[in-house]
Amino acid sequence: MKTETQEEKLQKEQEVFARTPVMRALLKLAFPTIIGQMILVVYNMADAFFIGMRGNDAMLSAVTVCMPAFMFLSAIANLFGIGGASVMARSLGAKDLKRAHRASDFAFWGTIFSTFIYTAGVFLLRHPFLNLLGATDGNVHAYAIRYLLVTVVLGGIASSLSITLSHLLRAEGHSIIASFGISMGGVCNIALDPLFMFYVLPAGNEVLGAAIATALSNLCSLLFFAIVIAVRGREKSNLRFKLKRNRLFGEIPLEVLTAGIPACVMTLFENISYAVLDKQLSFYGTELQAGVGVAKKVNMMAHSIVRGITQGALPLIAFNYAAGDKKRMCRAIHYATILAVTTALSCMGVCLLAAPQLVGLFIRHASASKEAGALFLRILCVGAPFSAFAYTYISAFQAVGKSARSFILAILRKGIVDIPLMFLLQRFFRATGVVLATPAADIVCCGVALVMAIRFLKAARKEAASYVTIEGKARLKAA
Repeated sequence: MKTETQEEKLQKEQEVFARTPVMRALLKLAFPTIIGQMILVVYNMADAFFIGMRGNDAMLSAVTVCMPAFMFLSAIANLFGIGGASVMARSLGAKDLKRAHRASDFAFWGTIFSTFIYTAGVFLLRHPFLNLLGATDGNVHAYAIRYLLVTVVLGGIASSLSITLSHLLRAEGHSIIASFGISMGGVCNIALDPLFMFYVLPAGNEVLGAAIATALSNLCSLLFFAIVIAVRGREKSNLRFKLKRNRLFGEIPLEVLTAGIPACVMTLFENISYAVLDKQLSFYGTELQAGVGVAKKVNMMAHSIVRGITQGALPLIAFNYAAGDKKRMCRAIHYATILAVTTALSCMGVCLLAAPQLVGLFIRHASASKEAGALFLRILCVGAPFSAFAYTYISAFQAVGKSARSFILAILRKGIVDIPLMFLLQRFFRATGVVLATPAADIVCCGVALVMAIRFLKAARKEAASYVTIEGKARLKAA
């Protein structure tokens, strides 16, 4: 009787994956994720917004150069979280609950162990690490070291683990819960930023105040997820967090890592790319470094919405791929692509028309940093629709276990193409050339993604032509 009840609950939770109209299912899964991603970006912007009130370019630059180090925590979370979510969704589609349990075990503990190793390394090598990221100016370095220690070293595990748990909950169809937890952390950060920056700590400690607010907000998200998972219990959730030696090795951990590597590499290379960009612009002065920092934060809004769409679509695509419904899978990819590219085009239009005003929200004083930020934003935003198309198929290939294709697109989008282009274009266009490399790489990656997409969808549609739906099988059996 207990087993039947669990199966009924599982079928009810999977209704959105298997039978809800595709567009409605995609919106249901993606909308909460989009909101969560947007709030995540807004709270990342909050540090720059409040620090910008001081009119101090060194403070803005300090937050900018620390961002790749902080976002590397997301790379770890994506490795285990998106990889675990992909394996879980496919396991649930195949009704293999034990496999889903083991995937969540490995994702949880893998995140903790990997984050601990990373944060320990950051602490030991903090000064040369910051210099490598571009904090070579004495004032920038002094501000950045405190931000790094609080957000990455002290708050690292809470940050990465909360993101991993949100991915795993989304794999079960609990997109609203996952997004609410991440959003709650963002709202807390926005509220805590001015409190610590302007009231709790004395003047001159605004960067430290922003760091404390960020660390505490990520801890709030983690506590929320811990409470939700504890309340739901084993009967209502497929998440398991057993620390057993035999669950840390073998086929399932390898599959989780294989599925998660493209997302991890993409985030990692994205941060390396931004670090190189910051480093190269540091040769032209703190003003340009502060300007590109603000431009990147504003441009992240389009990427956050696209990521929300693709992360919401991932479990839907994975479930139907494992269940054998290739027609439904293709429709999910198709709708996700349309939503992602249309959104990116809209954001690009806004950035092109209102770049000075958007940058002016963070750099209020007339300066070279404000002018540079507006120029850099207009350059960066051109790559948004191309990046959106590529990112959709990076997620789609992750969902169906085509990790090699996902990996190729991931390294093309960031790292392999744009970093060499930064040095090449810098010779001809100086600082502007460094920034031009980003949209150029997005266009190249989009072209490769288009070729892969055509081949993949053509093969999937052939399989879909001979597929019999679950309802059709039931009718045939009854007949």
